[in-house]
Amino acid sequence: MNYLRSRSLKRLLSLGRRSNADECAEECVDVVVDPPPNKPTWRCFSYEELDQATNGFHQDNMVGKGGYGEVYRGVLDDGRAVAVKRLAPTAAADEKKEKDFLTELGTVGHVRHPNVSALLGCCIDRGLHLVFDFSTRGSVSANLHDLKLPAMSWKQRHGIAVGTARGLCYLHKGCARRIIHRDIKASNILLTADYEPQISDFGLARWLPSEWTHHAIAPIEGTFGCLAPEYFMHGIVDEKTDVFAFGVFLLELISGRKPVDGSHKSLIAWAKPYLSDGVVQGFVDPRLGDGYDAGQLSRLMFVASLCVRAAAVWRPTMTQVLELLESGEISQDQWQMPEKEEQDELWDFDDLDDFEDDDEDNYDYESDSPSISSSACSIHPND
Repeated sequence: MNYLRSRSLKRLLSLGRRSNADECAEECVDVVVDPPPNKPTWRCFSYEELDQATNGFHQDNMVGKGGYGEVYRGVLDDGRAVAVKRLAPTAAADEKKEKDFLTELGTVGHVRHPNVSALLGCCIDRGLHLVFDFSTRGSVSANLHDLKLPAMSWKQRHGIAVGTARGLCYLHKGCARRIIHRDIKASNILLTADYEPQISDFGLARWLPSEWTHHAIAPIEGTFGCLAPEYFMHGIVDEKTDVFAFGVFLLELISGRKPVDGSHKSLIAWAKPYLSDGVVQGFVDPRLGDGYDAGQLSRLMFVASLCVRAAAVWRPTMTQVLELLESGEISQDQWQMPEKEEQDELWDFDDLDDFEDDDEDNYDYESDSPSISSSACSIHPND
């Protein structure tokens, strides 16, 4: 184990073991879960436990693969189905990828919310491993785009939108140290048995100190079609980065279309005429037919139009998004932009052909949306 790993793990594991009621109260505020027990909410697994659970990390149990991680389905001795994410052997020698993996451990080890994927534990023997509950229903992306699966109902889609907003609101405001996810997309939102959404894959997540207004990051990492313009062009990251991606996620939920289609047409560019004119026909996923709530649809379309605005200053916060989704008053005047700002709202990815990248590893295997140096991998069944 190299110096980076041993130093980082010593700090992360000590933080986890210090968990008690008083310290958790200092770490997080407004947490909508039961008070934490006087012991860590996650534990250290032995390598033998994980090896047995995954049948020796057999290829047949691999359910996901990304830039630095591999995800395997496993079953513990007590019958609990788990997803084991391990640092890929080819990435183990890469200090940056190892650091990103440790960053994910440091992030998910300190969050507790029904709409955020909970860490069950980790293992640092013979590599780095993270253990999560296994999502039997897979991701939102799988349920939206796999034609072999039944179409999700409008009630399920609306619940997923609201639940994901709650999870993001918690990450931005519920913890003393703000967390910017940086990779909100349908393939990173997992579903429980009753279709409750859980935000997963914190490989690109960043802490944002309270005194900072934003964070400048290089290189740019993420998925085409979901990247906010200020991030894509300047590497500027704050809560509004996630708000933009959430807006794209709403459009995908409503329309059933991917962030970038096979012809490299962005979902935002396709949706803009519908959002501008408030036209529903042709915009809603045809698999839904007329099975949707018109009032809720109008609300989701309005919120999505606010979230994908080019200028971050004119986007709502996730607190405002959640309020609007949960029947808050919709005031067109409140969100009206100056005429000049409206004329500058030209941001989309119509020219994706300009970004040539033939490397198969730079594609999200589930959404077929081209990605930029994304080192994360999602915990869900292959679709």
